[in-house]
Amino acid sequence: MTNLLVASRNLKKLAELHRVLDAAGVSGLDLLSLNDVPAFDEAPETGATFEENALAKARDAFRATGVPAVADDSGIAVDALNGMPGVLSARWAGSHGDDLANLRLLLGQLGDVPDERRGAAFVSACALVSSAGETVVRGEWPGVVAREPRGDGGFGYDPIFVPVGSARSAAELTAAEKDAASHRGRALALLVPALRELAG
Repeated sequence: MTNLLVASRNLKKLAELHRVLDAAGVSGLDLLSLNDVPAFDEAPETGATFEENALAKARDAFRATGVPAVADDSGIAVDALNGMPGVLSARWAGSHGDDLANLRLLLGQLGDVPDERRGAAFVSACALVSSAGETVVRGEWPGVVAREPRGDGGFGYDPIFVPVGSARSAAELTAAEKDAASHRGRALALLVPALRELAG
């Protein structure tokens, strides 16, 4: 088995990668999270793009542990806000990871925006860094921002994001439905060839 460090403490991200690898028939990788390795200094997310942040996180993790590392940076890009919150999605309301505050602030900012101008996309950049080199991929999931939260699945902005072609929010989809369509699912699928190579 080859260890692969998922540079996150979010166990939902770990589970998502597990499901993507299983669906692609990739075995031979033992997934670890940041909770499974000695703590190291993680650089702040200061990149201007999702790709820069994902690559910085994966590089930090690989440098500190010597274990091949995969990292993602993701968020929501709202058309009416010129692509914001973007890389600031996790700390849009000020403190990092306060999903409810972020969601409320975004809904407040879009309060007067008519339905036809509420387009948005979830974006995920995933980076894999190992002794074999670096791979960076990007997945996007287009949709619209709903007027109020719906559903209790997922995390982050899922309850207010309605994917194109769906009547349900991302928080109302099953894990399998979300994996098949989501920004992170799309990015991880693009990463599968490199992960298969890593698994040997």
